[in-house]
Amino acid sequence: MKQLISFLIALAGLIVCSCGNRQVAFPDDCLTMETPSGKELKVACIFHGSLAFEYDDKVIHVDPVTQMGEMKIDYSAFGVAGAIFITHSHPDHLCPQAIDTLSSEGTLLFANAESVAALGRGTALANGDSGELAEGVRYMAVPAYNTSEGREMFHPKGNGNGYIFDFDGFRVYVAGDTEPIEEMSGLGTVDLAFLPVNQPFTMTVSQCVQAAELIRPKVLVPYHYSDTDLSGLAETLDGIDVKIYESLR
Repeated sequence: MKQLISFLIALAGLIVCSCGNRQVAFPDDCLTMETPSGKELKVACIFHGSLAFEYDDKVIHVDPVTQMGEMKIDYSAFGVAGAIFITHSHPDHLCPQAIDTLSSEGTLLFANAESVAALGRGTALANGDSGELAEGVRYMAVPAYNTSEGREMFHPKGNGNGYIFDFDGFRVYVAGDTEPIEEMSGLGTVDLAFLPVNQPFTMTVSQCVQAAELIRPKVLVPYHYSDTDLSGLAETLDGIDVKIYESLR
């Protein structure tokens, strides 16, 4: 299992201690990818289900959450988001305080219908809805739901979203809370995938392998994985670069 300690050191500056209101967009040592256009895509693996992307001076946050357990994140350190996407309304994904901290008058907020109703604002996206944030930056809401018997009530079909982000042809899949589902086989090329591995609410490790085989991303980052033992996952998925971040427990 690859432990990216340097990222955690950089991330520590965002965890509330005495951070104040520093306007630091991203940790210095975040995941950096190159798009087909030759531009740099920065990915901040913040914690649990919270992610952020910086591309061509545009910042996108997914499921920002200020506090979970003893972990606290000072989102003022990220500055203002251009867009915020919420997958569903569970409190480890929907946090009004984090949204408020990241928002300005021009910030776009997208979420599933239940989250929009809970917040009283934002644009509701159903599975299949898509759009363009800026030239070369597109998004699409995709299904995310449980299928195993007895788990359907956790994340019902048609309620929550996963998201595909397309950065000038570099495609990122943020799965949201889901198990392996048939729709994954139709996602097309995925360069970077975030898959949840947190039984019984999302996937078991074997289900993560199944989902990864359906998607065949170039890079896989398990997230939202709590205390799940991920040892051996990388060896199981031949030809897929698996990156493990302790911050995404």
